[in-house]
Amino acid sequence: MLGQLQIRAVDAVEEMDRSDCDQQLLERTYAQFPLINAAVSGWRRTYTQMLRPLLSLNRTSTLLDIGCGGGDVPRRLARWAARDGLALDITAIDPDERAFAFAAAQPPVPRLRFRSAFSSELVAEGATFDLVVSNHVLHHLSAPQLHGLLTDSRLLATQASVHSDIARSALAYALFSAGTLPVFHRSFIRADGLTSIRRSYTAAELRLAVPAKWRVQPQGPFRNLLTYRPEALPPAAGSPESTPDA
Repeated sequence: MLGQLQIRAVDAVEEMDRSDCDQQLLERTYAQFPLINAAVSGWRRTYTQMLRPLLSLNRTSTLLDIGCGGGDVPRRLARWAARDGLALDITAIDPDERAFAFAAAQPPVPRLRFRSAFSSELVAEGATFDLVVSNHVLHHLSAPQLHGLLTDSRLLATQASVHSDIARSALAYALFSAGTLPVFHRSFIRADGLTSIRRSYTAAELRLAVPAKWRVQPQGPFRNLLTYRPEALPPAAGSPESTPDA
């Protein structure tokens, strides 16, 4: 298997993406996402280094999370912003009704709302947000879908888009396989995580797959950040970029 990681497994299908997958296993997967994302997704660093400097102390900022799944990442972003004293309204969308139902059923978080929708629907509505983000979405998409997502992101985001995803490597595969074996049972976390690694891009592959002006930034360990800024914007007026991390 490790030798096969030299090439993206574009035809591999994750169990949770199947319309007929086991509902109980799917819901356990959503419930376990906070644990796995806290361990591997790096959103605390991305928030403090890339998102928080663009938030304003003087007005309410807005953020769109595309493909939010069970909703743990936007919940964290909402809590971090509130703890930093920042007014941030978050809209988290996912076209999968199962994901939306799970996310919407969790205890509410102030200034966060969930919606079942595609990003293209928000574009058609004329919506805009200061920031657009996604977590572990890019590797799920076909080439046309990827370009559609990035086109939508450019139309929806007024300040920046930040798409975070896995970076494929044999070491990432081996460590994830070993690390999740004794922990994640009766869910799709381990099997789908390994498939996700097989489907994900290396940094070089992602650079070739995206339009000009999108920047691919490796983020250790085993992550790629795909970012776009409409122009070289300075941080928002009164931004908290110098706020100490916590």
